[in-house]
Amino acid sequence: MEYHTPVLLKESVDGLEIKPNGIYVDVTFGGGGHSREIIKHINKGKLVAFDQDDDAVPNLIDDKRFVFVNHNFRFLKNFLKYHKIDQVDGILADLGVSSHHFDNPERGFSFRFEGELDMRMNQSSKISAKNVVNEYDEAGLAKLFWEYGELKNSRKLASVIVDQRSTKRIETIKDFTDVLMPYLPKHAEHKFLAKVFQALRIEVNREMEFLKEMLLQTIDVIKPGGRLVVITYHSLEDRIVKNFIRNGQFEGEVEKDFFGNQNVPFKAVNRKIIIPSDMEIENNNRARSAKLRIAERI
Repeated sequence: MEYHTPVLLKESVDGLEIKPNGIYVDVTFGGGGHSREIIKHINKGKLVAFDQDDDAVPNLIDDKRFVFVNHNFRFLKNFLKYHKIDQVDGILADLGVSSHHFDNPERGFSFRFEGELDMRMNQSSKISAKNVVNEYDEAGLAKLFWEYGELKNSRKLASVIVDQRSTKRIETIKDFTDVLMPYLPKHAEHKFLAKVFQALRIEVNREMEFLKEMLLQTIDVIKPGGRLVVITYHSLEDRIVKNFIRNGQFEGEVEKDFFGNQNVPFKAVNRKIIIPSDMEIENNNRARSAKLRIAERI
């Protein structure tokens, strides 16, 4: 089974402006596509890769310059310190869910298959999609469908789910989609289900929260002149990354010093977002929503 075709591979690795003796971090190792390209450009440098999913382990690179950390990227600073690294020359994050996850029925990421409602990136995590659907109260479900799925009928969906589970627990993908079926918009069923499943996946894996934690750590971890390269796949992620690069925070206006000078840690390298070419999208349909942002530590 193919793990993941790396998206915007050349553009993202070029964006790091790799120094042969530099230290780089791939915080989303997955199938190792970006890491393998990064290490080609390193001489006496080092590459540290993070991935919380045990399924990434068979893809590891057998190279003395390569270090793998089997944990979520929210622990970026701690594990770099553990490996006696204070600062690095660049960090790459590809925030897409791997093809491997979508195409594996047992992981429960896709409505295309039958299986357990799971969606955990970290299989040792205690909270799965099944827990969220069966145990969150109606207001909590409505909030996550609205915030993470941007679904206008989020309250109705939450009400229907709570009503259904009062008579029978929702255990499988089929159980869940059967509950939603009467409320799917005609001719847009797949798009609607994709948003529902996206909302659940983000909640289960605390994706927005952990992304913010990681980004804030890059301020201390990346050397002046070093690069932050991030590929996003939906508007929620992209908004967080864009605001962070522009303002050094996630909401509100940029901070200014006593003299009115902007106090920001990064400057955008590409003013206009980089997107995949038509040819890349044709060869890899999952690249269609990718957006690449590159920033330099000031």
